[in-house]
Amino acid sequence: MAANTTNLSEKAKSGVLCIGNAIVDIIARVDDAFLAKHDRIKGSMMLVDADTSASIYADMPPAVEHSGGSAGNTAAGIASFGGDVAYIGKVHDDQLGAVFTHDIRAIGVSFDTKPLTEGLPTATSMILVTPDAERTMSTFLGACGQLTVDDIDEATVAGAEVTYFEGYMWDTDNQKAAILKAMDYAHASGGLVSISLSDSFCVDRFRAEFLELIRDRVDILFANEDEIKSLYEVDSFDEALELLRPHVKVGALTRSAKGSVVVAGNETIVVEAEAADVFDTTGAGDMYAAGFLYGYTNGRSLENCGKLGSLAAAEVISHLGARPEVSLHSLAIEKSL
Repeated sequence: MAANTTNLSEKAKSGVLCIGNAIVDIIARVDDAFLAKHDRIKGSMMLVDADTSASIYADMPPAVEHSGGSAGNTAAGIASFGGDVAYIGKVHDDQLGAVFTHDIRAIGVSFDTKPLTEGLPTATSMILVTPDAERTMSTFLGACGQLTVDDIDEATVAGAEVTYFEGYMWDTDNQKAAILKAMDYAHASGGLVSISLSDSFCVDRFRAEFLELIRDRVDILFANEDEIKSLYEVDSFDEALELLRPHVKVGALTRSAKGSVVVAGNETIVVEAEAADVFDTTGAGDMYAAGFLYGYTNGRSLENCGKLGSLAAAEVISHLGARPEVSLHSLAIEKSL
C-alpha cells in the first residue's frame, strides 16, 4: 500500500492499515451446558493457555476453521468492498500460519509481516456459538502475541489514511509498544488513528489506558453500547455518548437491533440496522468497522459510512463465520450505497 519515500508526510495516502491478532478461528455451535462445563463466560473473549485450548478443542462438536482475528476480519471486509487495505499481524511459519497468509492475500489484502520461524505456533480462537447466536471466545495467542515494534513498517503506516487496531492488542506489552509506535508514525505523517474497544471485558481490564488513548491519540473510535458504557462507567448510553463526543474526531457506536449512532463534533447521526436473520453474531462489529472505514476513506458522508457498516454487519451475522460470504461491493450496489 505504501512505497518508501524520503518524505513520508508528503506521500499521498489511501485506504486503511489494520493491525491485529492474526488468529485462525475454530467455530462450532454448542449449548449453554458446554460453556458451563468449560467455565466459559458467555459473550466474553478469554485468553487461555495451550492446554486449555486443546481441552476445549477436543470436546467441541464438528467445527469450521476460518482465518480470523478482529482486525483481520475488518481488513477482509474492506477488501470485499473493493477498498485499499493492508494488514500487520504475526503468524508462525507452520500449517495454520500458511493458511492464514494465503487466505488474507487471496482476498486482496496486502500482508507482508515476517512469520516466526521458532517458538509459539500460530494463534487459534475457539468460538462457541450458542442457540441465542451469542459467541464466546477462548483464544490462545501463540505467535500473534509476539508482534513487536520491529514489525511496524513506517512507510506502510505513512501510506494509510487510517491506521486501525483492535483493543485486544493491549493484552501484551510488546504488542502495546508496537501499536504506540504505529500511532506515532500515523500522526507524524498526517494520518488518522482508529481503535475498536473489542469487548467490555477488554475495557474492564484496560479502562484507564483506553481513556487516555481516546482523549489523546485516537481519532476514530468504534464501540458497542456495552463497551462505551463500561468505558465511562455509566448506565446510560446517551450519557456515555456525550462523554465521548469531545474526545474523538468521530465515534461510531453500535447498538445491535437499534442500529448505530455516529457522533462528530456537535453532529449526531442515527443509522438504522440492516434487516437480517441472525445466525451467528461473530464478526458483526468487525464488519461494521470495515464498512464504515471503507466509506470514510472513499469520501462518503458519515451517514453513508454508517449504512455501509450496517450492511456489512447484517451480511456476516446471517451465516456461520466472521467474514463475508458474498461480495460486499455488490451488496452495496444493490442497496444504492
